[in-house]
Amino acid sequence: MTRAISLHDVSKSYTRGTRVVDRLTLDIAPGEFLVLLGPSGCGKSTVLRMIAGLEDIDEGDLLLDGEFANDLPPSGRDIAMVFQNFALYPSMTSRDNIGFPLRIETPGADPRPRVDATARMLGIEELLDRFPAQLSGGERQRVAMGRAIARHPSAFLMDEPLSNLDAKLRNHLRAEISALTRELGVTTVYVTHDQAEAMSLGDRVAVLRGGVLQQVGSPREVYALPRNVFVAAFIGTPRINLLQGLVRAPLDGAMTISLGKQYLRLPEPLSLDHQLLRVQQGREVIVGLRSEAVRIAKPSAARPGEMPLTGLVEHVEFQGHENLVHFNTGSRPAVVPDLEAPRPAARPARRRRRDGGPGVLDRLRQRADALRAGPVVVLDEPLDDAPVTPPDGRLPGDLIVRTTPDLQLRHGMHVPLLVDLAHLFVFDQHGERISPAPARLPDLEE
Repeated sequence: MTRAISLHDVSKSYTRGTRVVDRLTLDIAPGEFLVLLGPSGCGKSTVLRMIAGLEDIDEGDLLLDGEFANDLPPSGRDIAMVFQNFALYPSMTSRDNIGFPLRIETPGADPRPRVDATARMLGIEELLDRFPAQLSGGERQRVAMGRAIARHPSAFLMDEPLSNLDAKLRNHLRAEISALTRELGVTTVYVTHDQAEAMSLGDRVAVLRGGVLQQVGSPREVYALPRNVFVAAFIGTPRINLLQGLVRAPLDGAMTISLGKQYLRLPEPLSLDHQLLRVQQGREVIVGLRSEAVRIAKPSAARPGEMPLTGLVEHVEFQGHENLVHFNTGSRPAVVPDLEAPRPAARPARRRRRDGGPGVLDRLRQRADALRAGPVVVLDEPLDDAPVTPPDGRLPGDLIVRTTPDLQLRHGMHVPLLVDLAHLFVFDQHGERISPAPARLPDLEE
């Protein structure tokens, strides 16, 4: 039997009242594989421990199959947890480690049949008589998974179970976990900071930052239509290109987005999303372009919806199956400050009213700010008196483009580029996506 897990406005605080989880609402369907994704310290492991009953919930409700479970002890939740550090008893063999929870739950029953069946499922029959010290990291993790599977729980909670393994073994066990959980049909909540794991494993991905849920959706949805600039930057390899832009929408001319020394002319007739950008006239925005949205080609080879740019080759990364080419287009990069930090950077205090209290708009902004990904800082001025440009006068690369490995490019070459504006993201200065319009969903059948 599998179960539904629901979190309604759940919060958790530790020292000094800092909320590590802030009003989290999340519904997990029976049999679903949900991945909690975010940088280290964002609260995802705390969420897992609250579901397991290892941490108390300060505010909000936890429902298991629709029943209130905040005060239910861990032993009464029928949930198995797989930890990052394996947590095996060193004095017990693999057989005893797998069978230990079975002996606790049903003291008079013989655990061997279920232990043997679990070992066959995981392919570890020959490891049953070995101690943890005699096992490799991957073998220990299989035994730890076996201990959870043998219980036949209604839900699995996995806290970064592969982070201590090498890359090759991690990829192999990732495929095994995916196959096993789908075969068993058990609700699974998986915590990771590795977006590659999240994208390959999850039915849905929930992105956290600073204890606040940023977005939840299928892997394809959060990649193709990120809700804000933090989600866009955190998901995707290589990281999305973020550039400072300025919208120009004259009544008697073409609408463009200035990127410093160059500009993108929006094709006419304007799409609905691009028409909505008119309200940003004269405002600074953040332009997001994934590496696959730009290709190397002459303007004469442009397809409908593609617009030209020119780039100066700064660096070429050979990846074997592809190259990642770093271009300088004369644009000013924008970054999400502290992207890998646990909590968003604090914003400067807003101006208060003369009577000393915050105004109505200030209070509304403060409430909205709590749910945002944090401000976007445009690298426009020197930081700590450092020069914006290197001593030779060249700007650093601001655009990364995928190419085939046979394309020969050298440092300093001027290369024509074509940008597919159908894959253009535009964010405001608070990091919220404004194009494509928030209400629009991508056609995932294409």
